[in-house]
Amino acid sequence: MAKLRGEEIIARGFQNEGVDTIFFMMGGPTSGTAGACLELGMRGIYVRHEQAAAMAAHAYARVTGRPGICITPSGPGTANAVTGLGNAWADASPIVAIGGAAPLRTATMDSFQEMDQLAMMRPVVKAAYRVELAERLPLMLSLAFREAMDGKKGPVYLDLPGDVLMKSVDEERLDWPTDSRVDSRPAGDPAQLRRAVEMLASAQRPLVVTGSGVLWSGASPELQRFVDTTGIPHYATPQGRGVIPEDDPRAFPAARSLAFREADVVLVIGARANSMLSFLRAPRFAVDARFVVVNVDGTEIGHNRGVEVGVLGDAKLVLQQLLEEAKGRVQFGEDHAWVQKLAEKQRGNEERNGAMLYSEQVPIHPMRLCRELRELISRDTILVTDGHEILNFGRQSIPVYEPGTSLNAGPHGCMGIGIPFGIGAKVAAPDKPVVVLSGDGAFGWNGMDMDSAIRHGLNIVVVMSNNGGFTSTKTGGSIGRDLGHQRYDKIVEALGGHGEWVEQPGDIRPAIERALAAGKPALVNVVTDPDATIATDMGFSGY
Repeated sequence: MAKLRGEEIIARGFQNEGVDTIFFMMGGPTSGTAGACLELGMRGIYVRHEQAAAMAAHAYARVTGRPGICITPSGPGTANAVTGLGNAWADASPIVAIGGAAPLRTATMDSFQEMDQLAMMRPVVKAAYRVELAERLPLMLSLAFREAMDGKKGPVYLDLPGDVLMKSVDEERLDWPTDSRVDSRPAGDPAQLRRAVEMLASAQRPLVVTGSGVLWSGASPELQRFVDTTGIPHYATPQGRGVIPEDDPRAFPAARSLAFREADVVLVIGARANSMLSFLRAPRFAVDARFVVVNVDGTEIGHNRGVEVGVLGDAKLVLQQLLEEAKGRVQFGEDHAWVQKLAEKQRGNEERNGAMLYSEQVPIHPMRLCRELRELISRDTILVTDGHEILNFGRQSIPVYEPGTSLNAGPHGCMGIGIPFGIGAKVAAPDKPVVVLSGDGAFGWNGMDMDSAIRHGLNIVVVMSNNGGFTSTKTGGSIGRDLGHQRYDKIVEALGGHGEWVEQPGDIRPAIERALAAGKPALVNVVTDPDATIATDMGFSGY
């Protein structure tokens, strides 16, 4: 009778779930698990820090729509993944994380790397379980994948003691779940949808605001048809960008503050009332604004702000229902006063900030860097933004055109995601260009994982806004800010990548062009103005 060790059972379970890639750090009791996955033909991306493994799995999930896989050693190795998993939890992104743990047979004996890992993980993941019987691994893996992908998605952690991973089980005793997940979408209540359309039809200043729930449900085509048909202006959360091209006639990103402040009816689909939307509260939104909220997670409806209509349902189906209900009843043409007001504000703000885009100042203004980058990258380029000032400069000056092409630090503002996200995105979409726009401070967290990109042949291009510190001198103060304009490009060159150093505005474009054409991971290190700060409503899709 054939036997399988626990680590082999996990690999077989991953194979059954269609896993093609694992992100991991070698060592500890899970090294055999990673090895078993590789023996079954999965691709293994091994990194320099466990935080990077979790972050790369997060980006992989955002781009593919499938759970990313993160495998870590025990004790400190698993603790290192907490930040990455917590960031994925805040971003409602699915990961299945496997953490090695001290053996059960020595529990409470202060054995090597013994920690209460479940207690660490539970506050920052959707669900966490310890597996104490190897025979139950198939069922627990199935549960982890189901929980990660069900409703509002998120990371699920499985704690794996070393002796459970090494235990051999007769293959005939294993119960492999089949048909354990159904791809079923809940539709919205027709009565509530009729009320929603009545509100939109009677509105004078309506908005559609969408979040990453539209991305996860694959509802971009439905959203585009709804906006085209109704003419209602559209805004996306920073996490939900790309569902509609940001050069769409009903996208007015530079008029965002005005639109939110003056809207009288707001249709919120697949977005949470968190800090990204100022909790939907005044003064960001009007005190008397009326809200229709659509979400697959009922706990998000009415969270932080009361709603007049709440629709529990999948974004794709609900948008189809809304479109049918709104036909011939809701139409805001180009000549409508509300649309014209937003268009005028958009033009005014773009003109006001145009000088920075073409600035010849030295040190270079970050907006000049962003303009050069946006004119070079294709519409399908996956752009990862990471940092403080440059995160906001980039978000407000570089448009997004397609779903799954915008990744950033997320609701937690988790700096250090840049390189790991770039790695995960490139693995997920090898045929698309991947560019990381990073601050120099943010690069410091996981910059050594440029070595991982080089080792695995993942040709990401990092464009760095190097203002010599963690923040602008005007936003973060001086205590602990200064890093100096370091030669990070030389580090990447030493690791085997391509490096560029830029001090003059006219040198930005050729340096990025050379990096894009280098055929290897690259870093373009651009010295930027340490005093430059972001202003509100400068461009595309800020807060």
